[in-house]
Amino acid sequence: MKKNLKMVIILTFLLFFYTSICAISYAQNISTDIANSVFRLHVIANSDKEEDQNLKYTVRDHLLNYMNSICGNCKSKEEAISIVQKNKNAFEQIAVSTIKEQGYNYSVKINIGNFEFPTKNYGDISLPAGYYDALRVEIGEAKGQNWWCVMFPPLCFVDISSGVVPEESKELMEKNMSEEEFALVSSQSDNEIQFKFKLLEFFANNGLITAKK
Repeated sequence: MKKNLKMVIILTFLLFFYTSICAISYAQNISTDIANSVFRLHVIANSDKEEDQNLKYTVRDHLLNYMNSICGNCKSKEEAISIVQKNKNAFEQIAVSTIKEQGYNYSVKINIGNFEFPTKNYGDISLPAGYYDALRVEIGEAKGQNWWCVMFPPLCFVDISSGVVPEESKELMEKNMSEEEFALVSSQSDNEIQFKFKLLEFFANNGLITAKK
């Protein structure tokens, strides 16, 4: 009897271990694939003071207008990153001139890299926490609250209050993702999809998956 109980415990542990490994592997692969399909914008304010937060939004608006003028017709993440890299100095100059126009003399630091992001909702599109390629703009001491959006597919102009993402943006996202990946970020109504999304969040938030490059 004790021998059978011991065997059951061992088998249960092995099953749990195997299931955990499979779940982590699934989350790792899906998280990486989703991250490989989007390019994000990350603006960090000098501080949490109201004037610094307002400045952050003004800088953001100017950067978005420029971004839309040069990346509006991009068909892939790689194309968007290439264009941004070629125009990195222009992004910096726009940020610096905007800050000076507003009466401040903060420095600006701009990097294109792979950064950690929390789960974010853009209308009816949700991106799980993880590491994503992004254009990061740091204003002054960069100790204030962050502002995030997606440069490709273009979700930066989404009206969050209406919860609607333009169909063109969804089509671009769908073309650059697998069927399952797109279902994960675009729908929370299906129980299975919802569970998988929560699984991604759990592993990402607990450091059990590392999609960082």
